[in-house]
Amino acid sequence: MTDLELKAYLEKARTIAVLGAHKDPSRPAHYVPRYLWEKGYRILPVNPRFAGEELFGIRAVASLEEIAEPVDILDVFRPSGALLGHLPEVLALRPGLVWLQTGIRHSGFEEALKEAGIPVVADRCLMVEHRRLFGVR
Repeated sequence: MTDLELKAYLEKARTIAVLGAHKDPSRPAHYVPRYLWEKGYRILPVNPRFAGEELFGIRAVASLEEIAEPVDILDVFRPSGALLGHLPEVLALRPGLVWLQTGIRHSGFEEALKEAGIPVVADRCLMVEHRRLFGVR
């Protein structure tokens, strides 16, 4: 995906679901979505460990199946080996874009999403890319 395409996705996106969101401020699964929330995106935290707790102004849910609204971007903080287990709920959610954070890749998962018409960005940090594309320091 080109920088122009990425920037266009980020400009039109309003809602970002975060699979594996965390409440510990020292963890990327917290400070990346917090950054995005501070930039005006609506963050939907997903993590069974924190279901019912408030993160980024919204109550966390246990699974993607509990999200009942359109999602522009699904930001994933899960180990590569866990991705196929999430595939059915990701396909049912049909986000506009799936973003696999730095260090996360799975060719089978990525290919299944592409075959379903869902674009994927893998092994890149959404916060870093947002800062770079929009000149934010």
